[in-house]
Amino acid sequence: MPTLLADAGTGSGDPDLGLLKAVNGLAADAPGWLDSLVAWTAEYGILLGLAAIGLTAWLVARRRPDAPVAVAGVLWAPVAVAIAELANLPISAMVDRPRPFVDHPEIDVLVPGKEDTLSFVSDHSAMSMGIAVALFLVNRKLGAAAGALALLQGFCRMYVGVHYPTDVIGGYALATAVVLLLAPIAMAVLVPLCHALSRTALRPLVAAKAPAASGRRRSAAGSAGRAARPGRRADRDRESDLAA
Repeated sequence: MPTLLADAGTGSGDPDLGLLKAVNGLAADAPGWLDSLVAWTAEYGILLGLAAIGLTAWLVARRRPDAPVAVAGVLWAPVAVAIAELANLPISAMVDRPRPFVDHPEIDVLVPGKEDTLSFVSDHSAMSMGIAVALFLVNRKLGAAAGALALLQGFCRMYVGVHYPTDVIGGYALATAVVLLLAPIAMAVLVPLCHALSRTALRPLVAAKAPAASGRRRSAAGSAGRAARPGRRADRDRESDLAA
């Protein structure tokens, strides 16, 4: 059955298949333990790493002065990923591109069980880049770290032989478009939601317990001390008058 994306292997000079074979060919020369590690990383490891970065971003956002807004930005990351994955369903069905090893049995497949699934776009790449771009809007350092993992994810998906480079790029593009184009609408909903939660018993999910409270107590104590100082000076003045 013809697909919207032409078979990447019909021409020996095709860069899509050429790059895939170059990356996947590394697996043939690597020790078995390394191939197993990359396969686990491609399927689960990077997503777990991104989850850890997301958790860190949430903990940091709760301590910011604009905590409800920052937490709303972090919350947008998983929501955006879910939307991107839903958007990929009709795209994948329309393109109808089989996995590279289906048409090219010379590809070394390190992750079994993908024969009956479609290749374009890469779900793993879309999820990884969606989290990275959304977190970058809130915390540049953590977003950059997530972006590095997203790039590694694309490399690993080719290394294990389950995606063409254009599948990975398509996943990156889809996730980035969803995050950036829908962010204004999402934040218009999520920011008021987080502000509302901050006024309920769920406040700890949105804002850390205010160190500002101790700051206010210190400020009040300082004000009381300043108010008391004139009284102490008046007492000393009366004592001086009596001594005279």
